[in-house]
Amino acid sequence: MKKSILLVTLCITTWAWSQVPTSDPLFQTLKKMDSLIFDIGFNECRTEVYNTFVAEDLEFYHDQAGVTNNREGFLASVKNNICGNSEVKNRRELREGSLQVFPLYNNGKLYGAIQTGEHRFFQKRENQPEQAGSTALFTHLWLKQKKTWVLKRVLSYAHHNTP
Repeated sequence: MKKSILLVTLCITTWAWSQVPTSDPLFQTLKKMDSLIFDIGFNECRTEVYNTFVAEDLEFYHDQAGVTNNREGFLASVKNNICGNSEVKNRRELREGSLQVFPLYNNGKLYGAIQTGEHRFFQKRENQPEQAGSTALFTHLWLKQKKTWVLKRVLSYAHHNTP
């Protein structure tokens, strides 16, 4: 029994210490990157912003829409699906308090980070109130290339409709 309690305590402590606090500069940087992805690129359909930080060989895995294997395909998908219908306005909202950042090190040098969170999606059709869509989880793999953060891998999963 004591060994089980020790193991659980060790796992919880390791998990809690491996994510950075919300006040950490890394967390703040990747929170800003999340805002570029969704507040600017997705919500405002200013997709040109993706050219500055999405890897050319991006891999995007979506539990309902399949796999996209490059930035060009990702951009086409956003332009055609999210931003392609002028009668429907899509919006994404990050669930407050859900964003977490886990740094990745190689021999003590920061080379990347994993960012996770939960978000909700909404749709507004012309002359109608906004409707809640799905809620989902996401995991982003960010790589640090010189002074720039590049989005390399995306997992978008556990989509479900929310009442």
